[in-house]
Amino acid sequence: MMKGTVMSGEMDKPLISRRLVDSDGSLAEVPKEAPKVGILGSGDFARSLATRLVGSGFSVVVGSRNPKRTAGLFPSLAQVTFQEEAVSSPEVIFVAVFREHYSSLCSLADQLAGKILVDVSNPTEKERLQHRQSNAEYLASLFPACTVVKAFNVISAWALQAGPRDGNRQVLICGDQLEAKHTVSEMARAMGFTPLDMGSLASAREVEAIPLRLLPSWKVPTLLALGLFVCFYAYNFIRDVLQPYIRKDENKFYKMPLSVVNTTLPCVAYVLLSLVYLPGVLAAALQLRRGTKYQRFPDWLDHWLQHRKQIGLLSFFFAMLHALYSFCLPLRRSHRYDLVNLAVKQVLANKSRLWVEEEVWRMEIYLSLGVLALGMLSLLAVTSIPSIANSLNWKEFSFVQSTLGFVALMLSTMHTLTYGWTRAFEENHYKFYLPPTFTLTLLLPCVIILAKGLFLLPCLSHRLTKIRRGWERDGAVKFMLPAGHTQGEKTSHV
Repeated sequence: MMKGTVMSGEMDKPLISRRLVDSDGSLAEVPKEAPKVGILGSGDFARSLATRLVGSGFSVVVGSRNPKRTAGLFPSLAQVTFQEEAVSSPEVIFVAVFREHYSSLCSLADQLAGKILVDVSNPTEKERLQHRQSNAEYLASLFPACTVVKAFNVISAWALQAGPRDGNRQVLICGDQLEAKHTVSEMARAMGFTPLDMGSLASAREVEAIPLRLLPSWKVPTLLALGLFVCFYAYNFIRDVLQPYIRKDENKFYKMPLSVVNTTLPCVAYVLLSLVYLPGVLAAALQLRRGTKYQRFPDWLDHWLQHRKQIGLLSFFFAMLHALYSFCLPLRRSHRYDLVNLAVKQVLANKSRLWVEEEVWRMEIYLSLGVLALGMLSLLAVTSIPSIANSLNWKEFSFVQSTLGFVALMLSTMHTLTYGWTRAFEENHYKFYLPPTFTLTLLLPCVIILAKGLFLLPCLSHRLTKIRRGWERDGAVKFMLPAGHTQGEKTSHV
């Protein structure tokens, strides 16, 4: 009977503690007796850090120069006091003050001796160039009796308040003592983050440089996209605006803000989408030529392969802009005037019905293929989001990004061909002897589609599969047997 009572009592307990649910829904374990944690500083980051620590079950003591004024800004469960009192009992103390204020903490050196100081600061670009030492190394030089660990500097105040579900999960940690790094790592896990060991404290300079970088992986793709936009815009301007003005004395400059831009956007989107799949074709051709996968690609090709995601997202961006601009075309005043003029011409020509069957079918197919291509690009863009990509296994991700991506390229090619129709063969569409823009954009995708088709041939497909599974054309490894063995040498293909 006693056993049943005990089991009933156990069953009455909640499966998930309220403390964990109230923090962020994470099931990270917090020690039963959470150690007291100190925070030096009362700024925005210190307040967000205190909120996160309290929500994760830690006892927080905040040290401030003016505790009465700042107490109301912190959670009610956090104790706000003077700096001298805040550092007396905690073993782990977060230093959330700027580098220029580190020297003001020197009066606490005796009380901080033997404790772990977690530096969360970030320098400005000017400060980083001015000082050779990182903030963490400078802090360690001021407090040689303490153990300094660099951590949480790449986590924003918003991510601390909202939890790791709405921000970056990784906490980069570096320090010279393994035990101190382990302590901080366990705290990061308890707060719902993922610690990543970056090595010794000498790595702090590199870690502190990370928040100063502004989209480093987007620089080259963005410059590429802007370059393509400028080139295609200039080309379309010459054909659609300058040529009528010079040859026919027609003022078409009103087309520059909308019509010429809308003609340029799909060209950029189409070429960028082609540039996503071109490096894969070049890499496959290079592996077939070399007969092995164990040789590094050239640096330019390696960097190109690494930037495919950014190029693809920029392609989707320009395609979306093209769709929005296309919806705006009928709203233009010039479009309304063109409709009125067309109606007047039809009346003067005594035509009761203007209907070209071929043009009707062409536009229907053209628009349908465009919508399908944009839908495929949207799917590719959504699956490139880290939270979505992490929920897919490799086969699913490869199918979406590779197979469906190539389908998007095919649909875009058919969309472009349907748009062009017979214009490439009509002389009046060659203005200043320049071919229509869509003919230029078709060159690269057609080469990629042709190469993809060649790689599907059994002779090339089988060989490429063997190479990617480790086979080498000149991979004969010779094993020499001992001199007294009855057989000669043997050759084994690995």
